[in-house]
Amino acid sequence: MAKKALIVRGGWDGHQPIEVSEVFAGILKTEGFEVEISDTLDSYNDVEKLLGLSLIVPVWTMGEISGDQVQSVLKAVESGVGMAGCHGGMCDSFRNNTDWQFLTGSQWVAHPFNDGVEYEVNMVAASSSSIIEGIQDFTVKSEQYYIHVDPCVDVLATTNFILSDGAHSANGVIKMPVVYTKKWGKGKVFYNSLGHNAAIFDIPEARELMRKGFLWAAK
Repeated sequence: MAKKALIVRGGWDGHQPIEVSEVFAGILKTEGFEVEISDTLDSYNDVEKLLGLSLIVPVWTMGEISGDQVQSVLKAVESGVGMAGCHGGMCDSFRNNTDWQFLTGSQWVAHPFNDGVEYEVNMVAASSSSIIEGIQDFTVKSEQYYIHVDPCVDVLATTNFILSDGAHSANGVIKMPVVYTKKWGKGKVFYNSLGHNAAIFDIPEARELMRKGFLWAAK
């Protein structure tokens, strides 16, 4: 039986939900998934359909989700359906919905230097996760996400917020998660804070992290 993935895209256009979803669809199809792309959160209304998926991929920034919709997603992931996504498309999707944030493991709160910051993504050397196996540290030029993080997540890659102008620097150098996983019932959740635009995934390491994250999370 083929693995089925549902990509739900929309919200703020600045995160290129169409372009990012097409990159993700291409990766998933290459890995043998049947991929459906939806442009509406109504796709979360059909809990029975969600329960039949292998993977849910949210690509939706700054929206509003109904209570019934989020409960359907929670139930599906708890049953074993995977969830995997990136950047604001997963962890800045619904700022007013704490159930979504509880599931996904973090919430964006700031990118102090805005877009175009050059910074390093460092793999966690002590991690035994297959997701980062063979991937070396790499540099990106993009937004550097400051996120509030669930303490139960398994952090696979980090970045350092160096001392700079801004009140946050009173805390010293801050090591911030970039890539992590967590469990939700029988389901597995993967997140990568990279992905401000589709071009990020032209970086081989960034693309490979998503590919391996999809495969790890999928039911």
